[in-house]
Amino acid sequence: MTPSPSDLADLRRRLDEIDDKLHDLLIRRAEIVGAVAASKREGKLPAFQPGREAQIIRRLVGRHHGAFPVATLVRMWREMLSATVRLQSAFAVAVFAPIEAQGFWDLARDHYGSHTPMAAYRSIGQVIRAVTEGQASLGVLPMPQEGELDPWWRHLLSKDEDAPRVVARLPFGARGNARGDGVDALAIGRGVQQETGRDRVLLATESSADISRDRIFRTLASLGLVCTFFASYEHAGSATSLETSARSGSPRTKARSDPAPRPSPPIARSPVRSTATPMGSPTGCARRSDGAMGSIRRASSAAPARTS
Repeated sequence: MTPSPSDLADLRRRLDEIDDKLHDLLIRRAEIVGAVAASKREGKLPAFQPGREAQIIRRLVGRHHGAFPVATLVRMWREMLSATVRLQSAFAVAVFAPIEAQGFWDLARDHYGSHTPMAAYRSIGQVIRAVTEGQASLGVLPMPQEGELDPWWRHLLSKDEDAPRVVARLPFGARGNARGDGVDALAIGRGVQQETGRDRVLLATESSADISRDRIFRTLASLGLVCTFFASYEHAGSATSLETSARSGSPRTKARSDPAPRPSPPIARSPVRSTATPMGSPTGCARRSDGAMGSIRRASSAAPARTS
C-alpha cells in the first residue's frame, strides 16, 4: 500500500528526528574522544589502536539485526573511527600503489577513511622508509607470497621496539569496490599494539637451509599453534621463513601451507600480530638458529605483517 502524502511527510519527519539524534550522539562521541586522547597522552599510549577498533566493530556486528547491510555498517564505522583518530593525533598512511597495482590504494581508503591523508609510493622500500622515519603513521603493503625473490617482510627483522611491524591485514570485513581482483594487504606501523584475544601471530624464523617445512609445522604444533600461511627466503646458506599462526582449535583455523588468500565472510579475519613469543607480546620477531630474538623492521635496504 502506497503511503499518502500526509503519511510520507510524517515518516520523513520521524527520519529527521532520528538523524538529529544520531548527529547529537556523534557530537557527544567526539567530546568523549577528546577525553580519551588526553588519557592516552598521560599514559603515553598511541592514538591509533587497531586492536581496540577491531573490538568495537566485532561487537557491533555481533549485535546487528534488521535489513541494514552489515558491510555498510562496517564502512560507516570505519569512517568514523578514522576521523576520531585524526582528532587525537596527526595520522597519515603511505600506500604501495604503482600503476599496475591500484587495488592497495582502494583497500587503504576503505579501511582508513576517505579523508585520511594518504600518499602513493611506487616502491615498497619507499613505504617502509616513510613509516620508519615518521612521515606516515602506517604503511600498506602487498600480502606476502611464497617464492618471492626479495620478500619485503625480511627487512622488518629487528630488535628495535620502535621498528615497524605488522598491525593489520586488509580488507577488514567485506571486500568493497577495490580494484585488483581481490588483492589482500598487510599494514605496518610502529609501537606496541593492544592484543584482542583473537589475533593471528606472525612469526619470522631463521634456520639452516636443510630444516624442512614439515619440521617447522611440527614445532609450531608442539607450541599449540597451527600454521595458516607460509613463505620462505633462502640466503647465504640459511633460510628465513614467515608463518602466520593461530592457537590450535581456534575458530576458522586449520593447517595450510599454501600462500593463497583464504576467502572469508565479513569480519571473519583476525588481526595479524608479529610476536617474539608464540602468543606473547605484540612485537615483531625473528627466531634465529642461535636462539636469539629479533623483531619484524626495515634493515639496511630501503624496503618493511588482517585484522578482523
